[in-house]
Amino acid sequence: MLPGLMCCISPILQAKQKPNVLFLIADDLRPELGCYGVKEIKTPNIDRLAASGILFQNAYCNIPVSGASRASLLTGMYPHYPNRFVQFDASASKDCPEAIPVSQWFTMHDYYTVSNGKVFHNIADHADSWSEYPWRVHPEGYGKDWADYNKWEVWMNSESGHTINPKTMRGPFCEWANVPDSAYDDGKGALRTIADLKRLKMTGKPFFLACGFWRPHLPFNAPRKYWDMYDRNKIPLATNPYRPTDLPGQVKPSQEIFSYARVKDTNEEAFQREAKHGYYASVSYVDAQIGLILQALDELGLRENTIVVLIGDHGWNLGEHTFWGKHNLMDCATHVPLIVRAPGAKTGKTKSMVEFVDLYPTLCELCALPLPEKQLDGKSFVPILNNPKSKIKEHVYIQWEGGDNIVDNQYSYAEWAKGKKKDCMLFDHKKDAAENHNIAGKVKPALLEHFAQLIQKIKSIIK
Repeated sequence: MLPGLMCCISPILQAKQKPNVLFLIADDLRPELGCYGVKEIKTPNIDRLAASGILFQNAYCNIPVSGASRASLLTGMYPHYPNRFVQFDASASKDCPEAIPVSQWFTMHDYYTVSNGKVFHNIADHADSWSEYPWRVHPEGYGKDWADYNKWEVWMNSESGHTINPKTMRGPFCEWANVPDSAYDDGKGALRTIADLKRLKMTGKPFFLACGFWRPHLPFNAPRKYWDMYDRNKIPLATNPYRPTDLPGQVKPSQEIFSYARVKDTNEEAFQREAKHGYYASVSYVDAQIGLILQALDELGLRENTIVVLIGDHGWNLGEHTFWGKHNLMDCATHVPLIVRAPGAKTGKTKSMVEFVDLYPTLCELCALPLPEKQLDGKSFVPILNNPKSKIKEHVYIQWEGGDNIVDNQYSYAEWAKGKKKDCMLFDHKKDAAENHNIAGKVKPALLEHFAQLIQKIKSIIK
C-alpha cells in the first residue's frame, strides 16, 4: 500500500504544463569548478549553467561514498549506520525496500522517467521504478569487477595494459588516450541523453531524465585533448599536505587509489601533479559532455520548461591532509557542488545550508507533486530558489562509519561515540576554512554539547 499523500505546491512555476527535469550527476565531483572560484580549472559549460541558475556554496552530501549517497538522495532519507545506506555499493531497494525512490514517485505521477549511465550505483537497484530499464554502455558490468583490466573497456590506451596492479587486476590510475569523446562511456552517455531529449520531446508528457557520469571517479581516464588543456606544472597542489593537529584516529585516508596500478607513494610531488592533472582533465571532459546536453536542450526549445539540477555525489580529497579520495568526514569529502536552474527562479549564489536529502522534496515542489508521507528527511529549498538569502535550516547532517557530523555556517563538528567514550573534532570554518586545526579540546564544553545534542535529536527521529 502506498503511503498517504501530503500536498506541496511551488510558487515558482505557473506554467500550464508540468516542467521537465534534467538531473545530472557526476561521480566524485567536488566543488573544484570555475564557478566555485577555482580559476585554474576549465569548466566553461558548468560555469554558464551556474550563471543562469542558483549556485549553492554550502551544499553537502549525507554520506561520502557513492552507493550510499545515491541511495540516500534518491529516496530522500538519511543514512542510518550500520543498517541503511552505508556501503559503497549500497542498494536502496535492499536497504530500505519500503521507501519510494524519486524515480518511482515521478513515474507514478505521469512523468516519463529515464536513467542513463550511473544514477543509482547499481543498475538493478529500483530498475522497475523508471519508465524503461536503465541504460548503461555495459549493463551487465560495473559490479565489484568493474575496473578489472580491461573487462569493461575502461581503458582505451594500449599502453595502459603494460601496468596492472597484480592484487586487484586493475589498470593504471589514469590515462590520456588519443580518442574521441565518444570512446569512453561518458561521451556515449551524453550522446544517448541528447537522443533521449529529442525522443522525449515528442511524447507530449513531462519527463524526468537522469544522466550519470562516471568521471571524475578513478581512473582519471579522459581523451588527450582534455589533458592538453593544462600545463601540469601550473596546476596548484594542496597547500596543506599534512594531517591536521589533534585529528581523531578515526579519520583515515581512503585506500581506493592504491587499488590501481602506478600508485606507490602519494606523497611524491610527481604523483600529486599527475593525479591532480588527471582529475582536472576528467572534470573538463565531463564539462564538455554537459555542454553538449545543455546545447541540445536549448536547440530543442526545452530550456524554458526544464528544471536542470547538477550535483557531484560527494567530495574528494586532492592531497589535502595527505588524503586522496573520499571516505572521511573532512570538508573536502562531504562538501559538494549543487547548481539548480528552474523556470521562474532567481539566479545567483547562496550561502544557505542544504543537504542531499533536500533534493527530493524540492523537485516535488517545483513540479507541483505531493510528497510521500512519513518518508522524507529533508526540506524543500524552493524558498532559496525564490530568494537566495533565504534559509531552510541551520545545519546539515552527515554520517560515515559510525561517525556523526554536523556542519553549519561556521563550524563542522563530528563525534565517534563508543559506550561512554567519545572522540570529537571541531573546525571553525571562519578561522580555519582548510580544517588544519581540530579545536575540540580548546573550546568551552557547552559548544561541543550543543552539537552533540543536535546529533542525538536527529538520530532519534531517523526512520
